[in-house]
Formats: sequence, structure tokens, C-alpha cells
Amino acid sequence: MAACNETHNPALRSWVSSANTAACDFPIQNLPFGVFRRKRSNEAFRGGVAIGDQILDLAAAAQTGLFTGDAATAMQAGAQDKLNALMRMGPQAWHALRLALSHALRDNAPEQATLQSCLVPQAQAEYDVPARIGDYTDFYTSIHHATNIGKQFRPDNPLLPNYKWVPIGYHGRASSIGVSGQAFHRPVGQTMPPGATEPSFGPCKRMDLELELGIFIGRGNALGDALTMEEAEDHVFGICLLNDWSARDIQAWEYQPLGPFLSKNFASTISPWVVTLEALAPYRVPFKRAAEDIQPMAYLDSEANRQQGALDIQLQVGIHTPKMREAGEPAAIVCNTSYRHAYWTVAQMVTHHTVNGCNLQAGDFLGSGTLSGPTLDQAGALIELTQGGKPPLQFANGEQRVYLEDGDTVVLRGWCEKTGATRIGFGECVGTVLPAKPHQSI
Repeated sequence: MAACNETHNPALRSWVSSANTAACDFPIQNLPFGVFRRKRSNEAFRGGVAIGDQILDLAAAAQTGLFTGDAATAMQAGAQDKLNALMRMGPQAWHALRLALSHALRDNAPEQATLQSCLVPQAQAEYDVPARIGDYTDFYTSIHHATNIGKQFRPDNPLLPNYKWVPIGYHGRASSIGVSGQAFHRPVGQTMPPGATEPSFGPCKRMDLELELGIFIGRGNALGDALTMEEAEDHVFGICLLNDWSARDIQAWEYQPLGPFLSKNFASTISPWVVTLEALAPYRVPFKRAAEDIQPMAYLDSEANRQQGALDIQLQVGIHTPKMREAGEPAAIVCNTSYRHAYWTVAQMVTHHTVNGCNLQAGDFLGSGTLSGPTLDQAGALIELTQGGKPPLQFANGEQRVYLEDGDTVVLRGWCEKTGATRIGFGECVGTVLPAKPHQSI
């Protein structure tokens, strides 16, 4: 588990002046990784590190010869078109690169004269998915989300018997995971309309968002070798924002007995920047369950997890309708919550995933599941915010929404802040729903 060190010192300032503003997502204490190139260029995608409103081009920085040892080796790995090679190197290499970058980007660093030419403005960049994602597993770690959904179907017994015992998850698909800015067509499929005796086929009518975090696996584990709670986080590279869109009416018809299928496989959107676990060290909080609640089994428990296994990441959802965009109005904020409310931690998800010998690989991706807080205004999905589509959300411009309409853009944001530490952020995760494509059967 990464501990605080000199890279977290709130007194540090960067020679990249935009990194020193109070509301900046990417101060020198953050240094998240992504994959980028200049917009409308034929350049190869390559790894970069966000600093203020700039990107430090790792390929260009590696060619300067300023970096040596483990940091230089890690930088060369991070300069590739995907971050998998860097991810599989493990915590020692990640820390060496982070420390070297922190030194080189600090005020009055002698490297400034050389690295200045390695900066690319974020406003001039476009992004790709940061890693080749081999496998994707979506968890269900919010007890508040599970309870809110369960109440709509089982008012007297919303949680299924296994929920408090085992981290629930299902294996999804990785091919349609896209990066922020993704626009996708409304999915089509079978639904069972209320009161009908047979299903119909057509565009989804209950298009929903899901506020989640995505966890990128770093070093893998060998087939048959389970990871312990003490080892789990050494195999996690970092965290990003995730909108795991859901077609609720398709899902309601198809999910029994094997779970989601077409209702989830059409698109998932992630933010371009991966914030490392080391950067998040100042924002760890205790993982607690009430004494009368079911406690984790021994293989899902550790002293470190109890003391600081949870992360206080602030999360926000905004909906930007076409009418708002035309009027130059900002997105309507519909949810503010925190990851600290999750019922299972990152370490518990990774440990449980491998307890039967499953081999995770560098670049594998875990979704946290929808992250809802203890009150309905902290719910991370429209199906909760509207209690199954009953009271619509009312926006200040007079519009209302029960579910997403064509042209709606969803904006997720995440950040960490507390007294005595520097605020760091995740940037934005932006996705837009387009009209369904014509289909011969519609």
C-alpha cells in the first residue's frame, strides 16, 4: 500500500505555472498517466503525464537523456502507444518514475530548460484508451446502489443474501470501452413492455448512466496464484472515471439467469487520465463496517485495509442537454457523492478476483459498479434518482429527464481534497448519446 512521501508535499510548486492554481486537477502532486497525440495529426499515440493544463510527452522526454536508472527504463515503457508495458513493471518502477518527474517539474529544476519543449497543451491533444484492455470485470460495490435498486423489485428484502458476504461482479467485454469524448448510438434490442405478453424489438427507451470508477491492473499474477490482501494493491496501477452506460429496459428482460448482455456491451466511457494509487495516498480513509454488520471473511480482511483501505474520492455527475448547449448553459449537476461509501475496497476486489487462481494481466480493467451515497441525491444512476422513472429530474432551464434522451451528454468529474493536502483531480469523463441507427427489423 503506497504511503505518503516527498512527492505529496503540499508546498511543492511547478515551473509549469498552470499547475499551481488552486482548482487545478493536475498539480505536481498528481502526475497522472494517459495516452495522447496532437489533434488532427498523423502522430503516433504515446504516453504522457498531465501537469497543469499541459502534457509532458514521455517519448520526447525520454529522448532528452535527462533520466537515468529505473526512472529512465519506466519512462521508455510509458512512452509507448499504450501503458501496458509500464503497468506490468510494478510499484518500484512506478515510484521511481513519479519521483524523477516530480523533481524535474519542480520550481527552479535545472531540467526546465530542456523539458519545456516536451510540453503539449491539453487543449491541442486528443486521447486514446490508456491500455490494451484484455479483460473487463464489473463489480457491484455500492450497498446503497444495490439497496435502492433492490427496493424497486423486492421492497421488503432489497439485498440478496450473498451481497454482504461476497464482492459481486460479472465479466463484461472490453472492445467497446472508449475514451472521454465517446459518442455512441442508442442501443437496440428486445424489451418486454409493461402489460405485454411478448417482447418487442427496437431502440432502448430507458437509457441510463452509471457513475463508476475504473481500476487498471498493473503487474499480473500467474494462473493458479491467488493474491492476498497484503499483495493486492501492488498489482494496481491506478484509477480513472468510468461511465458504464446501461439500457435499463433491455437489461430488465435479459438479465435472468446470466446477467447483463446487450444492455451493457454497446459502450463504456472512461476518462483519459489514470491517477496512480501513490498519488491517492493522502486521501485514504479507514474501511469500516458497523459492529452489527457482517464482517469480511478472513481472506478479505487485513489490518491495512481496516486502517486505510478506503479512498475519499469526490464524484459528480452532470447532464448537458442539447438545449443547454445551444444556450451556452453549463451542465445540470444531478449527483455529488464519494467513493468512501463503497462496501468493498479496491484491495478486496482484486483479492476476490484472484482467490480461485484467476490470472489478471497488465491492463485488465475492473469497474467499481455504480457508486451511490446514503441519500438519494447521492445516487449515481437515473434509475435511482428518479426511483425507477417516477418523479423526473427538473432542470433550471425548465427541462426534465427521467432517462437520457438523444443528444444528451453526461459529464463525470472526480477529485480529492482535504486540509493539509493538495487538491488533485481526475479530469472529466464525457460521453454523448446519439440516435439509434436504422435497423431493418424496426
